[in-house]
Amino acid sequence: MTQEPEISIVLPGYNEADNIDAMLAQVQTVLDKLGRRGEIIYVDDGSTDNSRQKLEAARERFPNLRPYYHRTNFGQSAAILSGVRQARGELVITMDSDLQNDPDDIPAMIELLEREKADAVCGVRQKRQDSRMKLFSSRVANRVRHWALKDNITDAGCALRVMRRAALEQLPAFRALHRFLPTILGIHGYKVIEMPIHHRARQAGVSKYGVGNRIWVGILDIYGLRWYRRRFLPPNRLNE
Repeated sequence: MTQEPEISIVLPGYNEADNIDAMLAQVQTVLDKLGRRGEIIYVDDGSTDNSRQKLEAARERFPNLRPYYHRTNFGQSAAILSGVRQARGELVITMDSDLQNDPDDIPAMIELLEREKADAVCGVRQKRQDSRMKLFSSRVANRVRHWALKDNITDAGCALRVMRRAALEQLPAFRALHRFLPTILGIHGYKVIEMPIHHRARQAGVSKYGVGNRIWVGILDIYGLRWYRRRFLPPNRLNE
């Protein structure tokens, strides 16, 4: 009988065909070093390039790869939700599929999570290798969010996170979930800590984000999170 994986690595991707082979190889190398049973869940979010063909071809080289396909592009939050729902490991790791996150940071993040008995470890990108415009929009969005939510999350846009699957069972489904996931876990009463991680320049493909879909939409979502925090009913309060 095949044993269940201990670790599930969720990779949301949209038109990242040129990065798929290198991404899978790097992630698999880290899983091998960890010596734990793992699975790689690549959620293709309705790509229009040859991502599907690349993923199907890669299944022979990576037996623990589990591709999951959206029929159209629903966005990063939907892809992360699909991956989390497919995950079987006790630990769920999310990261970008564009090679800007470094999988070599994962072992230290797992070690920190277990040592601190935390529910989530979120990466804080150091020496970011992004355009000035992207850095500016991210800085503004983080400052506005921190002012409004007081959540003490340094880098809400960082996708590299190590989380306990048990902490992800009550995630609300909405389009900006991926940017507010650490905040939501904190609202739910889980212990969220941060750790500095590496950041790499994009080598292939194009960024899917800009000022328009990072700042203005994000500000509206912040007010939604403020409402959610006030109205959230913790399950452990129901039998008090």
